[in-house]
Amino acid sequence: MSISTQHYVGIDVSKDQLDVFSLFDNTESQYANTETGITALVNQVKTIPHGVVIVEATGGPEMLLVQSLATRGIVVIVVNPRQVRDFAKATVRLAKTDKLDAHIIACFGAAVQPEPRALKDNQTLELSALIRRRQQLMEMLIAEQNRLRTAAIPVQAQLNVHIDWLKKSIKDIDRNRDQFIKDSPLWRAKADLLRSAPGIGPVASASLMADLPELGQLNRREIAALAGVAPFNRDSGTQRGRRCIWGGRAQLRSTLYMATLTATRCNPIIKPFYQKLIQVGKPHKVAITACMRKLLVILNTMMKNQTPWEYSTP
Repeated sequence: MSISTQHYVGIDVSKDQLDVFSLFDNTESQYANTETGITALVNQVKTIPHGVVIVEATGGPEMLLVQSLATRGIVVIVVNPRQVRDFAKATVRLAKTDKLDAHIIACFGAAVQPEPRALKDNQTLELSALIRRRQQLMEMLIAEQNRLRTAAIPVQAQLNVHIDWLKKSIKDIDRNRDQFIKDSPLWRAKADLLRSAPGIGPVASASLMADLPELGQLNRREIAALAGVAPFNRDSGTQRGRRCIWGGRAQLRSTLYMATLTATRCNPIIKPFYQKLIQVGKPHKVAITACMRKLLVILNTMMKNQTPWEYSTP
């Protein structure tokens, strides 16, 4: 399919409704964000020759729509909402409504022509759901533990009950996650491969499999940028700004950060690398970010070559 024959359709997703704008015939429509509404929307898009659907990532409400479009053979691309808003500002489209957003999303697709990425299959979505739920429970647990430190005596008992419940729920999630991976030979092989690297435990390996399915399929620069650990230049004229990371997948980066902290204590490659950076005066966060990138590149190579961790003492 040549780029000139692609017709972009922008869909603004909210909890209750889907606003659609088609550049093929410059029409707008609206559907309920339900199975019935999505079916009607998919049938409409199917009539558009060489249709490409652009949807913003909204953290969940778009998933049923995306899967429904993909299973019907429609090209659907999920994009970062920040990129769409930056495009709107650059084209001086400052007003914001659901209908206008759908139009802007479609125009963004036609102008930028983002590359389609492989969508997560049902198994990956299920694993992602378990990982997201565990992160939510961990955030609640930390918040409750912080409240307990300064809580009045009358509410301490209730906080302790909730803390115990959260800890039990996290253990249940961990068991379900481990069993889910164990039941799939493919998942189990990937997990064993990743966990052979010192510093990568069950939480990090599951997050890498669910949140970075491209691991092993891209080169070192692409995988680092996708995870958000690639430093970008900030130079202008003769000024040389400080390089910093930007974008990427924040939830994955948080998990990778914790795994790297462990690796700086036990990984025979990451530990001396971190110590060397600190010795030459690099700040802790800069050194950790460099170690995150190095660890990720190693894991990417392991997955690409399907070889477990190997290290020989120099």
